[in-house]
Amino acid sequence: MTAKIVLLNSVGSAGKSSIARALQAMTAEPYLHVEMDVFLEMLPEALQEDLPGFAYKTSWQDGKPSVAVEAGPVGRRAMQGMRHAIAAMARQGNNLIVDDVMIDGEMAEYRALLCDFGLHCVGLFAPLDVLEVREKERADRLPGLARWQFERVHRGIRYDLEIDTSRLTPTECARRIQQRFGL
Repeated sequence: MTAKIVLLNSVGSAGKSSIARALQAMTAEPYLHVEMDVFLEMLPEALQEDLPGFAYKTSWQDGKPSVAVEAGPVGRRAMQGMRHAIAAMARQGNNLIVDDVMIDGEMAEYRALLCDFGLHCVGLFAPLDVLEVREKERADRLPGLARWQFERVHRGIRYDLEIDTSRLTPTECARRIQQRFGL
């Protein structure tokens, strides 16, 4: 049986993880939830906020913080390893819901690695002001990440489905995904 993969891409705080959990609860077959954050947490503490892992630089736009993310060689290898791990899990027949924040053309690598599987790419969108409020409400987010990611995450990507998460609950978003792809 060919594995099915739902790839959720969005700015942080758009609702990927909540939607993934809701989707897991309603699919006919089991789906594993693969979170980018889990792979980031594998890095040693010293590389969480410094190169060669990931460096975060705050600047100001319109009086609000914008946090740029720079990946060093260890950080890039970790994220590339995540994409290859996802392909390996799919080769074993695991259905997957992947949540990621793609900034640097990662979609091309995903499409190449996952071309033998049932890949469904979903773009999750919300207005910047909504994302910034959600980001502020979360203790695990740097204020300004959403602002920096906002113009970068969806650039040049064509999706099988696009959803505005500011208009629907996570369960409603998951239901749209489930119905659209017959999961």
